[in-house]
Amino acid sequence: MSWEAETEEIRKRREIALQQGGEAAIAKQHGKGRLTVRERIALLLDEGSFDEIGMGAGGSERGDNGELIDFTPGNFVLGFGKVDGRRVIVGGEDFTIKGGSPSPAGLRKSVYTEDLAVQYKVPLVRLHEGAGGSVGGSGGPSLPGPVFAPSRFKSVAIAMATVPVATAAMGAVAGLPAGRLVSSHFSVMSKSTAQILTAGPAVVERAMGEKKTKDELGGAQVHTKNGTVDNGGEDEPDAIAQIKTFLSYMPDNIWSLAPTGPQDDPVDRQEEKLIDIVPRERRKAFDMRRTLKLIVDQDSFFEIGRGYGRSQITGLARLNGQTVGVWANDGKFLAGSMTADGAQKARRFMEMCETFSLPIVSFVDEPGFMIGSKAEQEATIRHGANAVLTAALTSVPWASVMVRRSFGVAQAAHYGPEGYVLAWPSAESGPLPVEGGVAVAFHREIAAAPDPEAKRKELEDMLAARQSPFPRGEALSVHELIDPRETRPMLCRWIDRVQPLLPDLLGPTGFSVRP
Repeated sequence: MSWEAETEEIRKRREIALQQGGEAAIAKQHGKGRLTVRERIALLLDEGSFDEIGMGAGGSERGDNGELIDFTPGNFVLGFGKVDGRRVIVGGEDFTIKGGSPSPAGLRKSVYTEDLAVQYKVPLVRLHEGAGGSVGGSGGPSLPGPVFAPSRFKSVAIAMATVPVATAAMGAVAGLPAGRLVSSHFSVMSKSTAQILTAGPAVVERAMGEKKTKDELGGAQVHTKNGTVDNGGEDEPDAIAQIKTFLSYMPDNIWSLAPTGPQDDPVDRQEEKLIDIVPRERRKAFDMRRTLKLIVDQDSFFEIGRGYGRSQITGLARLNGQTVGVWANDGKFLAGSMTADGAQKARRFMEMCETFSLPIVSFVDEPGFMIGSKAEQEATIRHGANAVLTAALTSVPWASVMVRRSFGVAQAAHYGPEGYVLAWPSAESGPLPVEGGVAVAFHREIAAAPDPEAKRKELEDMLAARQSPFPRGEALSVHELIDPRETRPMLCRWIDRVQPLLPDLLGPTGFSVRP
């Protein structure tokens, strides 16, 4: 007697699992402009590489004779796969089954994703669309976990300390999935289909008396500006493409080095446009993003978090094919000053670079901490000090290019321990910008002058000359004063020098208590 009947049931269960919530549910998903979780996974992974886990997990209904009458697959799809030839773990809620609200099997598979990523030391990708638990439950009554059960969130934290974690919001994401979404190194949301909600409109209206739509509560226009997610994608394919780009810069885990990218951009390339990219008029802003792109490997700059903390620019790039973290000031927004949200963005970025042993290149145009009543209300000094101390505690190699201003306590965050420091002729440095210093130190003299504005300008010009980078170069307070056109060759030689240092930095890292 064979096991044909049982193997036929296994085949049938797998067939049902691939049908997800059924044709009507899939059509409804497509009708709202959203892909199914299996379609999203197929977009992410190399063709034919998906190796699913727990396909037979779910709930079944049996007849009196034990025959299978119905089977409902767990509404979370999980498995191994490859992205550009590199193995990852990928998982996501199946919204076509119970709106992604976790079934018992779906919840178990969801919780298992971090454990697998840590066990196999491979990057983790989560493609979210669904909610947490509901007061109606997910079926019959069940006992809560025992008091000695480990926290389901411990593995989330361990995963972030071990492997790159990238997440995407593809539809409405609330509750537990929302918590997992933001527990990542890179997050992106589809601007056309996604919302991220601590609680949905009905709960908010009942508890808070606010009548808001999902988009008003948690659409991309909210969360790409407040830092809940790093980036917005135009649609689901764009969000997935951004995840693939992010992973291309990252190592598999904290014990491995970042992969090397194309090395077809000459290391000795010198861009003529850099010689006058910084205006001689000190109050005139310039395009820092254009500056970066003229220096790093061509088409390699991938910005992270452009919509929030806008005075600070963070992203990944390559120098001669080697991954680096890039941090710069955007002088076109609040003069590039360090705001509370900018400091938090920079701190989180530095921590990611430290976790995965990515060298940091800082392009400095820092006028100092943002001032004013709003800055005080946002605790700018606390968050700014956190960024300063984070930089001081890093162990990865740093290169800092003094492009323009470097003032106050805030500037200290842009220089890592034992960092390589280059200065352009346009660099200025000191305890505070000339304009503020003159206003404080010479206010009586300015007020008493026949032409106060002319006197102010005279004093500012005189003191600005004292903030020249040449005395710093003479005192070896910078490694070199350079022609801006030499920046790429100098940085490429630096990245070549520091590569042998990186293997000794691999493994777990951590920071002590900060403000």
